Amino acid sequence: MIERRNFITLLGGAATWPLVARAQQPTVPVVGYLDTGSRAENEYLIAAFGQGLSETGFIEDRNIKVEYRFAEGQYDRLPGLAAELVRREVAVIAAVGSVPSVLAAQAATATIPIVFTSGGDPLKFGLVTSLNRPNKNMTGVSVFSVALTAKRLEFLRELVPNSAVIAALVNPSNPDAEIQEKELQEGADTLGLHIQILKASSERDFDIAFASLIPQRVGALAVLNDNVFTTHRDGLVALSARHSIPTIYAWREFAIAGGLMSYGASLSEMFRQVGVYAGKILKGAKPADLPVLLPTKFELVINLKTAKALRLTVPPSLLVAADEVIE
Repeated sequence: MIERRNFITLLGGAATWPLVARAQQPTVPVVGYLDTGSRAENEYLIAAFGQGLSETGFIEDRNIKVEYRFAEGQYDRLPGLAAELVRREVAVIAAVGSVPSVLAAQAATATIPIVFTSGGDPLKFGLVTSLNRPNKNMTGVSVFSVALTAKRLEFLRELVPNSAVIAALVNPSNPDAEIQEKELQEGADTLGLHIQILKASSERDFDIAFASLIPQRVGALAVLNDNVFTTHRDGLVALSARHSIPTIYAWREFAIAGGLMSYGASLSEMFRQVGVYAGKILKGAKPADLPVLLPTKFELVINLKTAKALRLTVPPSLLVAADEVIE
């Protein structure tokens, strides 16, 4: 009987070992991921973010957890999604996609570190007070895509030299919109072009915007940087083809999808850097000690298949300048 009781006691003690082991495990840090777009369209960017985290020693579902929130292009959802991440008490927030997600995260917390992506100037939006020494709880990656607007107009004029009117598609809901329009006008004035502004806040507005191209006798189109446009790039590329309008875009992804030209930095590299910064912060770095990163290279991508479909001859000068030509 004594031996049997001892066996039962030992067995009962063994049954508690897993519970004790679990209780002694360290808490896994949680990263918040706030995106203006959709997960389906941005899996490759999420993978790039994960790559950046892994470079600092963090692997999702192994020694880190990521809470994802996607606004699906509906910017008015962002404040609520940011508040959810704050309530979840995440260790750091990656606010990506475009400026609206960053502003939502900034409004939701002044203490949780935020690593952002920005297509505009973070100084103008008050995200940081210095690029080299960001203030408080924010740092990130800025591609200054807005500043590239004039260069995109130059490429369009070189491709379609006889076009006096060039249209630009802008999302008026984007905080960058006013700055984008100003950059457009300055670039157009320099080149002696007339700019026709088209506005679309959602996919529902695309058809109406493109229909207005016909009476204006627009010769080319620039689709500006906005996550709604990037998320629905296939639809925009299809509309450009349907209306036979030569179009330049902000990101390489559009040219890969069949768009005529793109000029900008690498989105994948930008998201990888956000992952690296998030990992550094988890290891104890302060946002104020991590300078806002700027791109070192911009890529011109030309899709010759699309040029042929539009019956356009791409000048040799553009082909030489191109970093990638899709044939």
